[in-house]
Amino acid sequence: MTDWHVLSSEAALTQLDADPAQGLSPEVIERRRTESGSNELKDTGGRSPWTILWEQLRGAMILLLVVAAVVSVVLHEYTDAIVILAIVVLNALLGFGQEYRAEKAMAALKQLSVPIVRVRRGGQVREISARELVPGDIVLLEVGNHVPADCRLLESVNLKVQEAALTGESEPVEKQTARLVEPDLPLGDRANCVFVGTLVTYGHGIGLVTEIGMKTQLGQIARSLQTVEAEPTPLQTRLAQLGRMLALAALGIVAIVFVMGLLSGETPRLMLMTALSLAVAVVPEGLPAVATVALALGARRMFQRNALIRKLPAVETLGSVTVICSDKTGTLTENRMTVTALDVAGNRIDLPETLSHGHPMGKLNSDSGIVDVRGTVAHSSSLSLLLAGAALCNDAELVVESNREIIRAIGDPTEGALVLAAAQLHLPIDKLLNVLPRVDELPFDSDRKRMTTVHEWSAADRDDLEPTLRSALENIRGISSHRIAFTKGAVDSLLLVSDHVWNSDELQPMDENWRNRISQANEELAGMGMRVLGVAFRPLPDAGENLHINSVEEGLTFIGLLAMIDPARPEVEEAVHRCRQAGIRPIMITGDHPLTAQYIAGELGISKDGQVLSGQDLENMSDSELRSVVDSVSVFARVAPKHKLRLVKALQENGEVVAMTGDGVNDAPALKQAHIGVAMGITGTDVAKESSQMVLLDDNFATIVNAIEEGRKVYDNVRKFVKYTMTSNAGEIWVMILGPLLGMPLPLLPLQILWVNLVTDGLPGLALAVEKSERGTMTRPPHPPREAILGRRMGIDIAWIGLLMGIVSLLMGYLEWSAGDSSEAHWRTVIFTVLTFSQMGNALAIRSEHESLFQLGIFSNPAMLASVALTFGLQMAVIYWPPLQSIFKTAPLSGIELLSCLALSTLVFCSVEIQKLILQWRERTKQSREPD
Repeated sequence: MTDWHVLSSEAALTQLDADPAQGLSPEVIERRRTESGSNELKDTGGRSPWTILWEQLRGAMILLLVVAAVVSVVLHEYTDAIVILAIVVLNALLGFGQEYRAEKAMAALKQLSVPIVRVRRGGQVREISARELVPGDIVLLEVGNHVPADCRLLESVNLKVQEAALTGESEPVEKQTARLVEPDLPLGDRANCVFVGTLVTYGHGIGLVTEIGMKTQLGQIARSLQTVEAEPTPLQTRLAQLGRMLALAALGIVAIVFVMGLLSGETPRLMLMTALSLAVAVVPEGLPAVATVALALGARRMFQRNALIRKLPAVETLGSVTVICSDKTGTLTENRMTVTALDVAGNRIDLPETLSHGHPMGKLNSDSGIVDVRGTVAHSSSLSLLLAGAALCNDAELVVESNREIIRAIGDPTEGALVLAAAQLHLPIDKLLNVLPRVDELPFDSDRKRMTTVHEWSAADRDDLEPTLRSALENIRGISSHRIAFTKGAVDSLLLVSDHVWNSDELQPMDENWRNRISQANEELAGMGMRVLGVAFRPLPDAGENLHINSVEEGLTFIGLLAMIDPARPEVEEAVHRCRQAGIRPIMITGDHPLTAQYIAGELGISKDGQVLSGQDLENMSDSELRSVVDSVSVFARVAPKHKLRLVKALQENGEVVAMTGDGVNDAPALKQAHIGVAMGITGTDVAKESSQMVLLDDNFATIVNAIEEGRKVYDNVRKFVKYTMTSNAGEIWVMILGPLLGMPLPLLPLQILWVNLVTDGLPGLALAVEKSERGTMTRPPHPPREAILGRRMGIDIAWIGLLMGIVSLLMGYLEWSAGDSSEAHWRTVIFTVLTFSQMGNALAIRSEHESLFQLGIFSNPAMLASVALTFGLQMAVIYWPPLQSIFKTAPLSGIELLSCLALSTLVFCSVEIQKLILQWRERTKQSREPD
């Protein structure tokens, strides 16, 4: 690809055979359209309904259930097959419904519009659709235009382009036409080019279209997205592992039970049905449905808190996140320049939070929060004159309603920040212009690095002005009775043409001490990542004097400095603190200047050591070197899109679960590569949203932290269900294995096994999905990414609780069977009932891994109580209702027997509760032994 920025404008025109005065002829346009195609990106589109449905059906657990259903049909066990397939369909419908609605919501968020562009063709200026542009077209760029294609600039008159969506640079970039020397410049430094997807905010220019469609910088990003494969989420990985493990376990159990039954004299058909039932019992059929319900409920709660989940597993993935890579502009910051410091002769004022964060909706006459600063301004002619000069030498405007409420600034963000700051400190631009209307100007250019406006004294009443400003202006007017020029620009540039300093209503010579003091203040503020501008003035004695740069911008009187920065969002610092408490490491990845990134990162607590690496540093690193530094460096500045992608991959290769937040086109590849991409819904581009798994509808970084808490809760609840259903299934398996080993016939019939597996597992399992967050959810580190879902003692708990449940369930039935005075249906009903009641106690105890049920509150999860009550009622119906007795081959129990079953089943509940008390005691003992 041609490096257009290293070519002169003449060379670029020659290479594309274009005439800037005439433009392209119709014949050339038609030929190039045939060669290059239309100026549009290939639409990869969202997921189709069939794709979404297939994603719900391809999991290992679901496929295992489908196989079990097919075997049931082959064996003519149609009831079993229908029940299993119903679970599969329910799970698919739940997941499909949530994700299809999310895709629909994304379509509603997209506001696609094709810009109309002014282009010179055949010697005339025409308006055409941007889709019709071809390489070599001559386009006219003006304020408010979206750049329609990648262009080499032929003319730039004070042209500034907002490139934040592409480069991450928060400030509009000043453009020029001169060729650049270095071929490998980052996009943000290619000042003689403009790129599709950016916005003209100031001035005007003429561009030569060099690339269109998929060959543009935006197109390259879109193409890279097609090669990025999304990583499976931790939950998907863990459930897939569990599914494979259970499939092997099911095969082993089928073989063992089948052989044991045959050896004890049972018929092959009965043993095949029993083995199949046990194989199905091994698989937690309700797990996919419960996981989907938990994720869907989490997604719904998050939508109510302004986070749209596009893919259900993203909810749980957030709970497993170990690193958040965040763009700076518009994500951590407000994406608007704000004046944060004023510096005049001998004095510096740091504006308080209430002012530096803007209060753009604050009343002009409100004193809330900024009385001291206004009081300072009211007693300092230098501060008043500094703010007035910055507001007057300015092309931005304020939109102000009749009630004097500031709505917003219109124009260049830097200039808007200046007029907004002046207005908030009782120096509104309309009052200033009423007294000092503009009569002439010298526009800013990159050579002078200055802008000058000339104002004439009017006969308007000046009593409305701040007294100190009125006094200063009267003193200046005494020097000149006609006009005054205000100049603002780079501090070094102003010092070259200033020979006085304004100090307390006095002109003082600009000696070496003053120059050193001003330069030092400039360097100090710039070192804090701020953009610094200076303001000066010059009285103009002759009203008829022609305005020339040499005559006006010389002999200036320097007033002071204003420092601006794109401020951090006020809620982000607390969100970063919560992330650190939760063991999550935030990383800033931005296209902005390293000093600015360093300052914002330090202010928010993202980085405490001040380390910053630039995109150029990353260029010189190998992948292995990058992997070693990403563990210690938390701020990366001046990075290109390819660097963001490399950083995310390096973190993933180091075993991190990575979330990437962003709103720009430049964020899209990294958003898609990350385990979870989080796009901004308001300021985010369509490309970013399509590449993400979650969209923040309020663009609030703090919402991500809430999402992390929700994700951890969902994962904890899925783990609780896995633990509950696996311990219950282990109890069933122990019953079926220990019974024949003790010489008993089959302790449970196939349909009884399915009843226990579906009813007693399913209803409490759904209730576990709505369990509240446990205490300390956001003060513990995330679980290791490679941790199996059965990790952290769960495998041990499943083994001993399952064995205990099997022994307890079998005990009473075995005694009745061995006594020989009980029918087969009766003692099987005893085993069946104790097993069911034991599982209910297990469900109540398993609601928390650490806290007792009585510490949680028995009534804190009404859904659990309702499910236990309903399951108890259904079990009573199976025992005592004749139609169900005949289906399940049960016999009625006496009152004493029923109470004995209840009492025996509480052993499981009590054992789990005692274990939690022992663990709490060990934790307290450990903490008491640790030094303070």
